[in-house]
Amino acid sequence: MKHSTTSQTRRGQGPARRIGRSLALVLPVVLVLSGTLAVTRVNWSGNPESSVLTAADVSSSGTSARTAHRAPHEVLLDQLLTELQKNDPGTALTHLQQAVDERPTLLARHCTSIARALGRAAVRIYGPTRAQSYARPVCDTSFASGVLAAHG
Repeated sequence: MKHSTTSQTRRGQGPARRIGRSLALVLPVVLVLSGTLAVTRVNWSGNPESSVLTAADVSSSGTSARTAHRAPHEVLLDQLLTELQKNDPGTALTHLQQAVDERPTLLARHCTSIARALGRAAVRIYGPTRAQSYARPVCDTSFASGVLAAHG
């Protein structure tokens, strides 16, 4: 009786091998994405008072349900407009820059529109000359262009 020396296994054809290969491709992508999302949620400034409120924070503070479903940049704009009225445009611009630095993935693309809206609001509240005196290079001088648009 002769015994065969060739292996009887079928390499690369079984379902376990296909599942293993799929996991080997998908698992690193899932880990990278979940790690990236976790890093964007961390307050890297070390100052909890200057952190930007998220929609979840707003809903937990007892505000209406309508406010809870708003985007973070809309919540930030409302906060900054209130701050502009209570303090001055300079303080609002400083907090805008801090918020964008803390959460660039969420807020950087909205920085220009927020700064322009602050510029227009500053003209309504302080007048064009005084509003222009607060201009600084936040979000590519968008505040100044908002002042100009509201004045012109």
